[in-house]
Amino acid sequence: MKAYSVTNQDGQLALTTIPRRELLEKDVHIDLLFCGVCHSDWSLMHNEWGVSKYPMVPGHEMVGKVTKVGSGVTKFKVGDLAGVGCIVDSDRTCDECKAGLEQFCAKKTISLSSPDKHFEGGYTFGGFSESVVVDENYVLRIPANLDLAATAPLLCAGITVYSPLRHWNVKAGQNVAINGLGGLGHLGVKFAKAFGAKVFVLTRSADKADDCRSLGADGVVISTDANQMKAHYGFFDFILDTVSANHEMDDLFKLLRRDGTVCLLGAPPKPLENPVKIRMPFLSFRKSFATSNIGSIAETQEMLDFCAKHNLTANVEVVPVEKINEAFQRMVKNDVKYRFTVDLAGLKKAQI
Repeated sequence: MKAYSVTNQDGQLALTTIPRRELLEKDVHIDLLFCGVCHSDWSLMHNEWGVSKYPMVPGHEMVGKVTKVGSGVTKFKVGDLAGVGCIVDSDRTCDECKAGLEQFCAKKTISLSSPDKHFEGGYTFGGFSESVVVDENYVLRIPANLDLAATAPLLCAGITVYSPLRHWNVKAGQNVAINGLGGLGHLGVKFAKAFGAKVFVLTRSADKADDCRSLGADGVVISTDANQMKAHYGFFDFILDTVSANHEMDDLFKLLRRDGTVCLLGAPPKPLENPVKIRMPFLSFRKSFATSNIGSIAETQEMLDFCAKHNLTANVEVVPVEKINEAFQRMVKNDVKYRFTVDLAGLKKAQI
């Protein structure tokens, strides 16, 4: 089938063809309609984490329509709307998998550039392609009332912010801060607000204040303004830190109240150089530093159902697949509000 791939870490995507396996008993075949553009794709394309395999087809926020099912499939039927996120398999036997937390499985199979047991010596290909074949246990039901293009980013960005907010029990009566207003941050505002919390955005740019409020934020704190920061010391129950660039973590901990938590989501290309300064004020208030990364298949389905109930999706700009390189270039320049979704329709008529 046709797909867009990169052959080396210069990251330029080009039209090519790739294999997909024949349908196995528990497999679902999905004709892909949209795929989100995530910064993790960029990092893998450019081998920033040192694990990339080429040729590579990026894309791990896939939505489409089921067109075939294996003989043993019970969860999906032809015509269903379905999605595939970051995980397409796991060992299913480890303690993490038995606990329903396959995102922590040491042998999980990622949607792209991950060893594929179905192709000896081969690696998985992602969602910038015509279709995908995935075991039904790693496929997600897409509620019918959600816009498909705006739903695609929920399969990575959405679950990445939903999971920690749910795990740390963000709720009404709490003050929550979202650090950074980008692809993750804008969804963090929406989810935290839907959970009933009073939501603030920490941002370096005063120009983003109107955007923050339009997304539902109750307040904005300019992180470069020392007076505004000091006025919020000891104020927040939970801070969701979506910033990937190197930044001063110590400043965030000053904003926490007793028993507050800072949860880091941003994946910095290099180790953070500004760790928390362990000193008496920090030790006195039982504050916590945490990390999180995507969620389980069950939790991702829970998130999608929650989104359907609250009519919550990502703010997206849809681009044709022919402009996929342009979308990535704009993404790294933060020239999008707030996520790109690629319309894959052009693949069917593309000429190689």
